[in-house]
Amino acid sequence: MKLSTKGRYGLRAVIDIALHGKTEAVAISAIAERQNISAKFLEQLIAKLKRAGIVISVRGAQGGYRLARAPEDISVGEVLRTLEGDLNPVDCEEVTGEPGTCEKNTCGGRDQCVTKIVWKRISDSINDAVDHLMLSELLGDSRSKEDNTGSADSTGA
Repeated sequence: MKLSTKGRYGLRAVIDIALHGKTEAVAISAIAERQNISAKFLEQLIAKLKRAGIVISVRGAQGGYRLARAPEDISVGEVLRTLEGDLNPVDCEEVTGEPGTCEKNTCGGRDQCVTKIVWKRISDSINDAVDHLMLSELLGDSRSKEDNTGSADSTGA
């Protein structure tokens, strides 16, 4: 499974908001500059994150974005699924839980398929890992890097 730039950049943006949005809202332009991401692209990602209840917008002259919940209440999995959709490695009914996904594809061997066990285990492992990794853990790592380098300009994803 390979994440797109939506997932990678979106997670970096959420971490940036968490790091810099404790006392005031964070402007998209500031995130874009620190993370070297297009402001237009960030606007699209932030809109999805806002609809999902991960970030909130603050209006006004000092407006921008803040986390909607505490970092320990936001999982990496929630952020990635918001931006990427499901994180399953294949479209298989046994993995996705969605009836008919095997029929939509050219799999053809649904009843005889033994590889579905592999895809299910991979999917379960990925989902377990990202669902148990909370934003607060990444913030701790990011703050450690900031202390060591004197700068938190990039979260490095």
